[in-house]
Amino acid sequence: MRVKGKHILVYGMGVSGQAVCKLLHSHGAVVSIYDDEKRYVHYFNFEKEPTSKKYDLVVVSPGVKVLGNAIISFFVAKGTLVVSELDIGYLFFKGQIIGITGTNGKTTVTTLTGNIFKKAGKETFVCGNIGLPLSSVALHSTKNSIAVCEVSNFQLELSKYFKAELACLLNLAPDHLDRHGGYEEYKRIKLKIFSKKRKQKIVLNFDDEFVRTVSQDKKTLFFSKKILKKGVFVKNNAIFCNKTKIISLNDIPLFGEKNLENVLASVAIASKYKLKPSIIKEGIVSYIAPHHRLEYLGQTNGADVFDDSKATNVSATISAINSLGDNNLVLMLGGLNKGSQFDEIFNKGFNFEEVICFGQAGEEIAKCAEKYNYPCKVFETMKTATQFVKDHASKGQKILLSPSCASFDEFASYSVRGEIFKEIIFGVYEKIEMSQ
Repeated sequence: MRVKGKHILVYGMGVSGQAVCKLLHSHGAVVSIYDDEKRYVHYFNFEKEPTSKKYDLVVVSPGVKVLGNAIISFFVAKGTLVVSELDIGYLFFKGQIIGITGTNGKTTVTTLTGNIFKKAGKETFVCGNIGLPLSSVALHSTKNSIAVCEVSNFQLELSKYFKAELACLLNLAPDHLDRHGGYEEYKRIKLKIFSKKRKQKIVLNFDDEFVRTVSQDKKTLFFSKKILKKGVFVKNNAIFCNKTKIISLNDIPLFGEKNLENVLASVAIASKYKLKPSIIKEGIVSYIAPHHRLEYLGQTNGADVFDDSKATNVSATISAINSLGDNNLVLMLGGLNKGSQFDEIFNKGFNFEEVICFGQAGEEIAKCAEKYNYPCKVFETMKTATQFVKDHASKGQKILLSPSCASFDEFASYSVRGEIFKEIIFGVYEKIEMSQ
């Protein structure tokens, strides 16, 4: 895309918007900006009335809600080209892109895959929805670069050009229904990661009933916790790629069944690029997991404490429960509901010791639980819920924060929520004000 001299509007001034502004400006574009938050109004190139001007291109940041957005609808109706920040990053990235998407596990698979490729000596950028926009790394890329890119549905929503050399779909379950209006639209957006016009390496989760139907091409590589005739799978307490043993399960430094799935996905991606088994194993063994993803924090009064604040949907919470087991489990749920139904947590007959509900969705979750004869305690905030759990913790319990909801009713992000949880449990909460 030639942008020199073009008048371009960047809508949304979060991290991605700022990155794409810098990229476009470096290539000679005339960039204007707009954001629904007026704190940017005094910026030199802020456009107070964006629909009153003519633009060659509008670039939308992933944080901007598309459904029902009058500004985006105006430019689309006018025939102006409207694209995602992801598109711009792709068009200016000089190397190959590995795109990883799914409802759960994206960040772990992206960072683990990036670690493996770095161990292989590749010029690797770990980027995307993980916090470092593709537009940022595009400025520094070469033809030898590999971008291991976490791709969210928010990034794909307006995407028109993005194409990954390898596309990996981890799983699909209802999420972000408030943003997209329904599950079918959410699935349609996720599947945009696959290219119909060019050859593409594809990695899919065989254990997800929907995902395994996405491609039946012989070159598609499946991964599974079950034994496969061909692919990446678990056998004899180890991960194999076809007949080659990659790593013993005992050598994996990650906890739980859902993380086993994440490791299988990373092994499959690395195998598609023909990396040596010894390098793949080294990348896994040396990996340090991101925080707030079924993270073991330690004990309080003899109870084991787990921070799974990143579990912002029902399927992630169920994965965490299956990983820990339901016996002696104190389950903490709540926050801002993104349009989810919670029945699936309670209709499986789990033997929870206690269910603690909190936040904006607390009452809704409790009513759902009570339909299945689970008594709940409801708290207005996660802070008060956590203090209660800490005060009543006892030996043998497993305390699990796995909210099934977004954090935005109380906190700026799931990571802030997880940090607050840890601070309260371990008694140094007074030192911080993370919720502001």
